[in-house]
Amino acid sequence: MKTKFKEENNDYVMYLEGRLDTAASISVEKDMQQLNECEGHDIILDCTKMGYISSSGLRLFLSVLKNAKAKGSKVYIKGITEEIRNVFAMTGFINLFEFK
Repeated sequence: MKTKFKEENNDYVMYLEGRLDTAASISVEKDMQQLNECEGHDIILDCTKMGYISSSGLRLFLSVLKNAKAKGSKVYIKGITEEIRNVFAMTGFINLFEFK
């Protein structure tokens, strides 16, 4: 799993590429720490190149969302595949996030 962080148009964008499985979630969690400083910035999790998400990955997304909401920021998910959208729907996460 590769991640890349950028600030674009006053948003914090995290690009995720590969499989966000249990093994990858440990390093991705460290990479996502920089999103915790989101005050004044919305967050975009760009999943255009992400092929899979496990329950550990969903937990990371939820953690980012809770932190951002506490700081008055929004979290958007961009570019998920139909398969990942189905995972979000089955778990109820589809109702928690906004999608681009």
